[in-house]
Amino acid sequence: MYEVARELSFCYGHRLLDYDGKCAHLHGHNAVAVVTLRGAELDSSGMVADFQTLRNRVGTWIESELDHRMILRRDDPVLPALHALGEPVYVVDWNPTAENLARQLFDVTRDAGLPVVGVDLWETPTCKATYRP
Repeated sequence: MYEVARELSFCYGHRLLDYDGKCAHLHGHNAVAVVTLRGAELDSSGMVADFQTLRNRVGTWIESELDHRMILRRDDPVLPALHALGEPVYVVDWNPTAENLARQLFDVTRDAGLPVVGVDLWETPTCKATYRP
C-alpha cells in the first residue's frame, strides 16, 4: 500500500456558536491541511496521484472558498452585517470547528476523484484535528 500527502495552507476566520470559551468570539487562524491519499497500485507514472493534481483540485477549491474568508454557521447573527459590507464568507450548516473543517476537506478531495484516506487540519502549530472515515 502506498500513501502520499500534501500540505495546503490557508488563512480563515470563524467563531463557534453554542460554545463557552474564547472561540465563541470572531478570530482567525493560519491553517495547514495535510491531505493523505492511498493506493494499492501506482499509475503509469509511478504515482498514487500527482501532487500537482491534488493542488489543482483541492488547493484551488480552498483558495476560492475558504482562504481569507470568515467561515460561519448559517444561523450566526453576524452574517447579515458581513453580507451587507460585502465581506467574503463561507457559510456552513455546522459549527466551523477544526474537526468539521477536516471532514469538509475530506469530502471535497473525495468528490474531486482522489483516493483520500484522511485529512489532518492544523488550526494552530500545536492543535490538530483529523478526519478519517
